[in-house]
Amino acid sequence: MTQINIQFTLFSAFYSPLISTMSGGFLQAEGLEPNWSVAPPGKSAIDALEAGTAHVIQSALSQGFMSLNKGETPTAVHFAQVNEMDGFFLTGRTADKDFTWDKLEGAEVVLFGGGQPLAMFKYACHKAGIDFDKIKVINPGGAAEIDKAFRAGQGQYVQQQGPFPQQLEADGVGHIVAQVGLPIGPNGFSSLATTRAWLKTDMAKAFIRAYTKTRVYMNETPAADIAAAEKDYFPDIDEAVLAKCIATYQKLGCWTPHVEITEAAYQATLDVFEYNGLLKERYAYDLVCAKPPPAE
Repeated sequence: MTQINIQFTLFSAFYSPLISTMSGGFLQAEGLEPNWSVAPPGKSAIDALEAGTAHVIQSALSQGFMSLNKGETPTAVHFAQVNEMDGFFLTGRTADKDFTWDKLEGAEVVLFGGGQPLAMFKYACHKAGIDFDKIKVINPGGAAEIDKAFRAGQGQYVQQQGPFPQQLEADGVGHIVAQVGLPIGPNGFSSLATTRAWLKTDMAKAFIRAYTKTRVYMNETPAADIAAAEKDYFPDIDEAVLAKCIATYQKLGCWTPHVEITEAAYQATLDVFEYNGLLKERYAYDLVCAKPPPAE
């Protein structure tokens, strides 16, 4: 077995297509033994790529945009999608089957303070026809701090990635009222990145064979079975909660079977960042992305 080093920028069930390459045994079947980690606080997974301690990282196209905005050539190239939709949820204090986005105006909402989560949320507000500036924003920090703040009573609504919202429901703390991805639609939300040199290796071809099979598995396998295989990766989450989260993402269409980052998804992501004033120009696809290597 050859060791492959994988680093996540964030670790949640939303990234199950990458987690399941390991939990489903797909990498091992290709002769690759996964060694995985999560980027430490204040560090980027790009650092691991640059240091040579990671072969593949979970990232986002915006990483490339930010480098290009600074006049730098991106270290990483994004070669496969993980999620083709925003995977954040809005959870309220009470159940509301008649929720509409205008209920956020004037309300206290616990949100991420920046980066892609905030950019996408602002764009979702725009697409939903509401004024983001009328929201009373609370920014306590990262995912763990956001969860802690809402559980402590801050905010009427909270923005979170699964399985945090599903666990809130299971604990009787809140009720999911909306999915942020629906107003936005398909886009290149999160991706796999590496170096251009690594894409030419036999390891890259073996990884793509495993990843292609995993994406089919994500769509054809019952959520409960995927959750059972992944449960050791989420020791603090109830298995039933994890299964519910995975089923929701399957239904949302985050995990389309194709591996590549499409031009349409890339352009949709540019739309989001352009709306937020975070682009100096609309960068060409091949400055940020590459097609995955052939799987033969």
